[in-house]
Amino acid sequence: MSTRSQPEAEGAPVPPVPGRAARGTLLFGPPVLLFALITWQVAAEGPLLDLDARLSRALVHPDRGAELLADLGNAQVAVPVLALAAVYAAGRARSAGVPRWWLPSLAGAALMALVPLIVVPLKEWTDRPGTPAVPPATGYYPSGHTATAAVAYGAAVLVLLPRLGSRPARRTAAATAVVLVAAVSFGLVRRGYHWPLDVVASWCLGVLMLGALWLVLRRIGR
Repeated sequence: MSTRSQPEAEGAPVPPVPGRAARGTLLFGPPVLLFALITWQVAAEGPLLDLDARLSRALVHPDRGAELLADLGNAQVAVPVLALAAVYAAGRARSAGVPRWWLPSLAGAALMALVPLIVVPLKEWTDRPGTPAVPPATGYYPSGHTATAAVAYGAAVLVLLPRLGSRPARRTAAATAVVLVAAVSFGLVRRGYHWPLDVVASWCLGVLMLGALWLVLRRIGR
């Protein structure tokens, strides 16, 4: 009679690794909960919007500098950065003989294409008015510029990471993406293009989407 336990027997299912579920909860749990809270408050016009309005009044100071920072979140600026990173990474991977060298760049591009498919319906559903600094209109939640910047610059870094040979280079690339997203976020709020909560909600979306891309790229790498 075999002394092997049933999970170790041939053909038996392999139990899941406990750490994976915990890591997934830590990665996706907080941004999901925060995004759900903000969206609920926006949809219900809850008390959190009063704090959001006070914070906006304290931060809004329209000037040319803020407008230039906000423009870094334009699709015409951010998407070409991702495209260049994707082409470079694919070319380097192909030269190195990496199997499916094109797949990480394609995954980054596909993620970018999902941004308007997620953001636009949310804008239409919540129908949130803009700040007093912009002409009367609705559809400001969440911030499309912030989501575009987060996904474009973040995906560019994730696609490039395997092609960057040193740890300082990888850290510099990641820090640059964080600074760019922070600059866009500050510019949008400072210029009055968005309420602060619009921007924070798009941070949550960016973390979720980039976390999913990171998991996909890890799987591709294996």
